[in-house]
Amino acid sequence: MPTPDDRLIVALDVPNALQGLELTERLGDSVSFYKIGLGMLTGGGLALANELKGEHGKRIFLDMKLFDIGATVEAAVRGLAQFDLDFLTVHGDPHVVRAAAQAKGDLKILAVTILTSLDRAELDAGLIVPGDIPDLVQTRAARAFEAGADGVIASPQEAALIRALPEAEGRLIVTPGVRPAGAALGDQKRVMTPGEAIAAGADHIVVGRPVHTAADPRGAAEAIVAEFG
Repeated sequence: MPTPDDRLIVALDVPNALQGLELTERLGDSVSFYKIGLGMLTGGGLALANELKGEHGKRIFLDMKLFDIGATVEAAVRGLAQFDLDFLTVHGDPHVVRAAAQAKGDLKILAVTILTSLDRAELDAGLIVPGDIPDLVQTRAARAFEAGADGVIASPQEAALIRALPEAEGRLIVTPGVRPAGAALGDQKRVMTPGEAIAAGADHIVVGRPVHTAADPRGAAEAIVAEFG
């Protein structure tokens, strides 16, 4: 039986828990780590997370990207921590990260730096301070680490910059925006291949559509792992 490589996190970006479970059954023992996000929250995502963790021994990344006042974030994280999952995302603003860190239990809190689907024009429209995206990502990562984040979410193009931070010692870097060689970019704008992302310093990569839309999802997942080198 092959040993799955948990550096690959497969995003279960499907409409509901039934389709998510069907996909995990097709992937079998080729994948050990799954991401469940907001898109499936109303489709039974939390129940699926608990089933995959408790009954199938999978690791679970709950991608909620929480953002609110500190007391609300702390209450939400405390509630989620009871489910014995692995990773949880919050936005990387220091007050959010500090609140999450107070209530995380055994959860690893990952701070979102700048979404990998955004470019400078969209940041301008959102009134985000001027500057090059890599510089902003590195600064937000450093501040998130100082506030107590266990890791950060960033594009693979910024992974090396973050890994170079003194504050990044012993912290996780998880990179969406990863596409296997030849795959369509979709809505991602700052991308690398799986091997490039790992070489740049990522601990885990997140891949969704290139796996779940493939004719052979298991083969697609195994090919991604093979790209790690």
